[in-house]
Amino acid sequence: MADADGPPGGLPPASLPPALPPPLPPTRSFGAPVSDPGTVHVFLGAERTRIVLAGEIDAELGTVLHEASAAAERARLPIEVDTHHVTFMDSSGVAFLARLSTRSSTPVRLLRVPPSVGFLLEVTRIGELLDVVPDELPPEPQKP
Repeated sequence: MADADGPPGGLPPASLPPALPPPLPPTRSFGAPVSDPGTVHVFLGAERTRIVLAGEIDAELGTVLHEASAAAERARLPIEVDTHHVTFMDSSGVAFLARLSTRSSTPVRLLRVPPSVGFLLEVTRIGELLDVVPDELPPEPQKP
């Protein structure tokens, strides 16, 4: 019989096990590719234009990449491209970098290049048209 102040059996509410939160939905399905939608952000500064690429830089971003290169070209400032968060790049991304480098009056600087992008730059030789800035290593700790 249920007590007015608690569950059947007369146990006080404090002795009940805590309710479990609902399970989280799965984030991946086995065998299905995980997509990381690409983004392109253009920041126009007083002294330079910075373009930040992230995620999958592929043909789906063709129009956005074209608009970004046009905006950078109109600004007529030195261009930096940050690729730190790029997870995948196909020929669309390589063509974008080539277009920037051939239309800029100064060498395009490529910052924080992940290994996958570095490999593409080497294989396609597009890296020869860009000023690839090596990541700075953190200073070694001083020994006492």
